[in-house]
Amino acid sequence: MDWSSVLNITTDSPEASPTVNYFSESDTTSGIPNKTIGNLTLECKTELSDGALFEFITNGILLNLVGVFGLFGNIISMIILSRPQMKSSINYLLIGLARCDTILIITAVLIHGLPAIYSYTGLLFDYKFKTYPHIVRYLYPLSCMAQMVTVYLTLTVTIERYVAVCHPLKARSFCTYGRARLAVLCIVIVSTIYNLPKFWEVNLEEEIHWRYNVTIYCVGPAILRSNDLYISIYVNWMYFFFYYALPFVLLVVFNVAIYRRVRKANRDLQQLSRHQRREINLATMLLCVVIVFIVCNVLPLVSNVFEMFQVPPVWLVQAGNLLVTINSSINFIVYVIFGRNFKRLFIRLFCSSRFFRAGRDSPEFQTNDESVVTNMTNIELKNSIRRNHLQRSNTTVVRANNLHTNGSSRRQSVKILTTRASNPGPCVYYPAPASSSPVANQHQASRNHVQNGWSPKDNSEHPLN
Repeated sequence: MDWSSVLNITTDSPEASPTVNYFSESDTTSGIPNKTIGNLTLECKTELSDGALFEFITNGILLNLVGVFGLFGNIISMIILSRPQMKSSINYLLIGLARCDTILIITAVLIHGLPAIYSYTGLLFDYKFKTYPHIVRYLYPLSCMAQMVTVYLTLTVTIERYVAVCHPLKARSFCTYGRARLAVLCIVIVSTIYNLPKFWEVNLEEEIHWRYNVTIYCVGPAILRSNDLYISIYVNWMYFFFYYALPFVLLVVFNVAIYRRVRKANRDLQQLSRHQRREINLATMLLCVVIVFIVCNVLPLVSNVFEMFQVPPVWLVQAGNLLVTINSSINFIVYVIFGRNFKRLFIRLFCSSRFFRAGRDSPEFQTNDESVVTNMTNIELKNSIRRNHLQRSNTTVVRANNLHTNGSSRRQSVKILTTRASNPGPCVYYPAPASSSPVANQHQASRNHVQNGWSPKDNSEHPLN
C-alpha cells in the first residue's frame, strides 16, 4: 500500500516538495495566505483536481464496502480458527494473519476511505480537517507495521506448508504450536522496530480554509521525511526490498515447490494416507491464499517502483490501495471454499440448518448407522438407555430359566423378547444359546448394540476431522 499520499508528497525533488512556498509574498506578509494560484485552487497545499471522482469511487465507496465485509469475515475466521478442534500451528498463524488484516483494514478505511468521501461530496468536513490530521500520525506507522506483519506471516504460512508437504519427516519437530507462537512474536517485534521512524515523519500544520474561512489542520511531511537521503534509502529502496522484493521471491520459490508436490500427490492419490491427503488439501487452500496475495500486491509493487524514479499516477496509487484492502478481506472466502472443516464449523455456528439441505457438510447430515439415535430427543435417548439396562437384567433371568425348560417354553421366551424389541429403542436383543454364560450374553448384547446403530460412544457429538 502506498502511504506517500498521506503526507501529500508528489515528488522527491526539491523544486516540487511540500516545503516550497505556494503563496505570493504580499499575501504571506499579511498573515492570510491566498489559496489560489492563477486558476488553481489549493487545499492543504494540494490542488483540487478532477481526480476526486475516481478517488471517491475507488476509496470512498469500494474500499469502505470491501473493508466492512473484510472486518466481518476476519472476525468470523478468528472465531472459527480459535475453536478447540481447530487448534494447530498453521491455524495459529492464520489467526495472527486475520488479526493483522483487521488492523490493516481499519487503518485503510480511516486513512483513505473516509477522507475520500469529502473529496467529491464535501461530506465529513470535520473528520477530514480536524479528526483525521490528529490521528493519522499514529495510524500511519501502525498501518505500516500491520502491512509488514501481514507480508511475513503469509511467508511464514508458506514455509510451514512447504515443510509439511515436501519434508513430512521434519514436520513433527518443525511445525509445532510453540514455534508458530515464537514466529508471530518475532515478526511483530521486528516490524515494530523497523517502522518506528515513521512516527517522526508526520507533521501537523494549520491553515485557513479557502471556502469556509475557518482554521483547519493539514498533514504534511516532517523534517525527517523531507531529507533526500532518508527518502531514497529508507522510504524507497528499503521499503521495496523488505516489503516486496524479498518476500515475493521467497513466496514464488516455495509455492512452486508446493505446487509440484501437490500435482504429483494428486496423481498418486490412492496411495496416500488420510493424514497426507489432509496436508495436501490444506496446502492447496493456502496456495490459493498466496496467489491472491501476489495478484493484489502487483499494482502497489508497480507504484513503488514507479515512485523511485518519478511521480506515480494518482489512479495507480488509489487502485493499489483498494487491492491491498481486498487482499486483507478475501481470505475468509478462500477458507469457506477450500476448507472443509472450516466450512462445517461456519455452517454449524453461524447458519441456521433450515437454509441447508442435508448433505455431508451440513450439521443435519446423518448416516444410516446414526439415524436411530439422531431421530430421538435427548430425553427419549436417556429413557431408552434406562429401559435397556432393565431389559438386560430381566433378559439374563429369563435366559437362566430357559436352561431348565423344554423347547416350547424356549419358543415362548423368544416371542416375549421379540415383542420387547419392537418397542421404541435404539437396540434389539436376541436370545443366546442355552450353553452361553451371562458374561457371554452381555458381550453378545453389546455387539448387537453396535450392529443396530448405537454404541455408548455415540452418545457424544463426534469431533471434526
